[in-house]
Amino acid sequence: MSDWLALREPADAAARSTEVTQAIVDALPREGPVRALDLATGTGANIRFLAPRLPGPQEWIAVDRDPVLLAHVHADVPADVTALRMELGSLGDPALSGLFAGRHLVTASALLDLVSESWIAALANRCREVGAVVLFALNYDGRSACSPREPEDDFVLELFNRHQKGNDKGFGTAAGPDADDCAARSFAAAGYRVRRAQSDWALAPESPGLQRALITGWAQAASEVAPDRVDLIGRWLARRLAHVSAGRSSVRVGHHDLAAWLL
Repeated sequence: MSDWLALREPADAAARSTEVTQAIVDALPREGPVRALDLATGTGANIRFLAPRLPGPQEWIAVDRDPVLLAHVHADVPADVTALRMELGSLGDPALSGLFAGRHLVTASALLDLVSESWIAALANRCREVGAVVLFALNYDGRSACSPREPEDDFVLELFNRHQKGNDKGFGTAAGPDADDCAARSFAAAGYRVRRAQSDWALAPESPGLQRALITGWAQAASEVAPDRVDLIGRWLARRLAHVSAGRSSVRVGHHDLAAWLL
């Protein structure tokens, strides 16, 4: 997992919406330290991106279930960070109240498409209770396109999206590509003003490692959904990887960044 996160971090940083990020910066308090909570922090890439862009001193809580990933959080982070190993599956757990209390900012990257719609609704309510500004970046929205095209591209993408919506990583059945719309509805219902912008990955031939990992992951997920089409998916995978090896492959993956603040 840490290898995948390291591969994607430069693409994530390049894709993120400067307008949405600035909207959050403008909504944060200017006096005293900014107290921020980063959910499912992984190795801390979201903190590394945001800390130089936020105003003044900062106090972060970084939460993840994986202690191996959390061990990397303090690398190159220009902020005061407390790393906590914790499960986030049930936001109704009283033990989580302390995480949100006093936070000016609640944020995450590449998380919402992995959690359930009910979890997102509970998150909106938690954030509303403490009056936090929120920023959820790089929410996968179901769009992908590869060049050069292969006849099975749309079929594999459809299977991958079905897989995303059938996942359960401890948060309930994943919202998958519907997560960004669900979050917009949930935060609006909680009294927030919501702003969204596309934050697509645009992977050029100069990113072969990330392309290979991404395409291989698509094929694996598609095969789990349609085991009777494994041979077809395997042939598609071989051709797609050949394009990568030949330096002629480009891939675009659709994401959205979502910011919200109380009216």
